[in-house]
Amino acid sequence: MTHFTLNLVGQIVMRIAPLIPRARKVGISALSWANKPCFSKSASNSLISDSVRTMSSKLSGANRIKGTEKNIWVEFGKLAVENKALNLGQGFPDFKPPQHVIDEMMAAVASDNHLMHQYTRSSGHPRLVSALSRLYSPLIGQQLDPNKNVTVSVGAYGVLFCAVQGLINPGDEVVIIEPFFDCYEPMVKVAGGIAHYCPLRPTKTEGVTSSKDWILDPKELESKFNQNTKALIVNNPNNPLGKVFSRDELLMMADLCKKYDTICLSDEVYEWMVYDDNKHIKIASLPGMFERTVTMGSAGKTLSATGWKLGWGIGPEHLIAPMQVLHQNCTYNCPTPVQEAVAGALEFEIDQMDQPDKCYFFSLAKELQPKRDKLAKICQEVGLSPVVPEGGYFMMVSTGNLKTDLPDDGTDDPRDFKFVRWMTTKLKLAAIPPSAFYHQEHKHLGENYVRFCFIKKDETIEAAGDILKKWFGSVKK
Repeated sequence: MTHFTLNLVGQIVMRIAPLIPRARKVGISALSWANKPCFSKSASNSLISDSVRTMSSKLSGANRIKGTEKNIWVEFGKLAVENKALNLGQGFPDFKPPQHVIDEMMAAVASDNHLMHQYTRSSGHPRLVSALSRLYSPLIGQQLDPNKNVTVSVGAYGVLFCAVQGLINPGDEVVIIEPFFDCYEPMVKVAGGIAHYCPLRPTKTEGVTSSKDWILDPKELESKFNQNTKALIVNNPNNPLGKVFSRDELLMMADLCKKYDTICLSDEVYEWMVYDDNKHIKIASLPGMFERTVTMGSAGKTLSATGWKLGWGIGPEHLIAPMQVLHQNCTYNCPTPVQEAVAGALEFEIDQMDQPDKCYFFSLAKELQPKRDKLAKICQEVGLSPVVPEGGYFMMVSTGNLKTDLPDDGTDDPRDFKFVRWMTTKLKLAAIPPSAFYHQEHKHLGENYVRFCFIKKDETIEAAGDILKKWFGSVKK
């Protein structure tokens, strides 16, 4: 045997020797190994399977995300598309933003300034944070430093993520007012926080009701607070209910935050969409609350451009700084041209604020209120009971008095999930099940409702009405 052959055999032996003990585990003896093809299909598959089993505990997601996988937007968005359903589910307009907003984006992208296409300041484009400081200083009653009191992230979603991850320690307790936007719960869980839930409860359920009829029990809310409570999360106006909290309700929350030395995370993305004689009050503007509140806003909601995914947080430096650090180490910064465009659009609107008919902050609500009323009337006409919202652009509609036999969809999901699946597939009308906005123990409060979105063209709402009327007519027969 030549020196070359001996060397080659030696290398082969060296390579397969570590595999022999594992081969024995899967029923291949050391002797039989030599009599079979080294890479036979059965042997190699067995080895691979055994190897994967050995490493399976590492080839998996982190424990902190377990239980957060289910997402209504994925399921019901896909269901609407597959069934070509009229979509009153997800909250986005089916019309363009104001022309000047589009023009600002086009100008930013076409600018001769090469910096419009490069990184900008991590926690907020200088022009944008200056505009936000100018807008919110009088609204909150504080002179805001653009660099220390303002931070920007990828939508209000990103701002809330930075707040929860940057401010909540494992074991900290967080009080969440229900119904809540569905990301609140998993965000707290991933941060290692312990969530406690306090629901708004309806004082009347028959006929046409208002979101004003849904209230908090002060004693129940205080029972959720203790010395370990780190934060309260409140959504005002509320999604999906449309509740606009009164000054007295906000003062009650503020008193608890001060009594238990608690942060308030106030999600106010629908701040400009308030109807009738209702007033939106910022909890950060109440006595003693600015130093413990992060106020969150959204360019997507404010300017009807949800796809731009840009949001902001306003608060004291000791709360904003940790959020800026988190954002810097997570996404670093947001797209420069989007921030430049939003800055220009906000500056334009700020200059129009003394002329409400010309300012989109105010004119959008005037445009949406008739749409709200149109949808409420349609629902009444077909035997559904709307909860008329004080703010936002969603409407909870009671389906509890309908006698529709829902098919068994093979799940143990709440009734509203089954109803929305049926309505999307059979009626070709998409909605969102509101029980998704509740913790398990309170899902019954939402399971006899559906959530419709009314920031749509009039013809879209009318088309939805035609679908419902056709169905209601067939039911009566």
